[in-house]
Amino acid sequence: MTNLQAEITELWHQYEDGVTASDAETEAYATLEAFLDALEAGEIRAAEKRDGEWHANEWVKRGILLNFGLRDIQTHSYGNVEYHDVLSLRETDDLPERGTRNTPDGTVIRRGAYVGGDAILMSPAFVNIGAHVGDGTLVDSCDTVGSCAQIGANVKLGANTLIGGVLEPVESAPVVIEDDVSIGAGCRITSGFVVGEGCIVGENTLLTPRIPVYDLVDEQIIYGSLPPERRVFTRFVESSVGEHELFDGGAYKPAVVATDIEATTLEGTEREAALRE
Repeated sequence: MTNLQAEITELWHQYEDGVTASDAETEAYATLEAFLDALEAGEIRAAEKRDGEWHANEWVKRGILLNFGLRDIQTHSYGNVEYHDVLSLRETDDLPERGTRNTPDGTVIRRGAYVGGDAILMSPAFVNIGAHVGDGTLVDSCDTVGSCAQIGANVKLGANTLIGGVLEPVESAPVVIEDDVSIGAGCRITSGFVVGEGCIVGENTLLTPRIPVYDLVDEQIIYGSLPPERRVFTRFVESSVGEHELFDGGAYKPAVVATDIEATTLEGTEREAALRE
């Protein structure tokens, strides 16, 4: 990918110097197409884990931004519907040979998204450009996987779950869900939050760096990530304005409680595994 990285970097410098979509040459569009193909093949990723920490690949995120900045809006078709965008949707004819299925009537995978083998995408669901969905992962109905979000292998995203994306700034790592995580229905995970391997997240939990995680296993308060092998759920703690006269009975703010996963029942995930088999 050295040549592709160099070409994207050169295009980025031209874009910063004022090159517009109308000024872009055929060679530039060929580079952008090759870049999107590499994303879809999993050859490049918007973020990777190095030395135990997730880091953004800035040049990849710049390549995604160039696909918006150097393309004109065009009319495309999706079934019987016309839509207007700078990008088409991803071709899905490669999915069956890898055991991956996407149900009809609203499963949308945008150009430049990677989807692994033996995965399931239920309609209506949306996977944005730069997202990476691992092998054996379930993206359930009404889920959104944001731009550049990194979803690991054997992950279950419960229905109506929002996985936020972080495209800008390019140096910021996106939301990461590591392998073997189960996300309950109605959860929202945003702003570069990292969910560690093997976690179970209870329904309707909000995970964002601005909300503290009370880790009862290591007895510490952390922000922006969950350690591996935790079961988490939302609780409410007293707010700093709890004594204000306007609040009858006190004011509270959300917090996340993390416990030892082995101390909880795994019946739900066991049933899910049995269904997949």
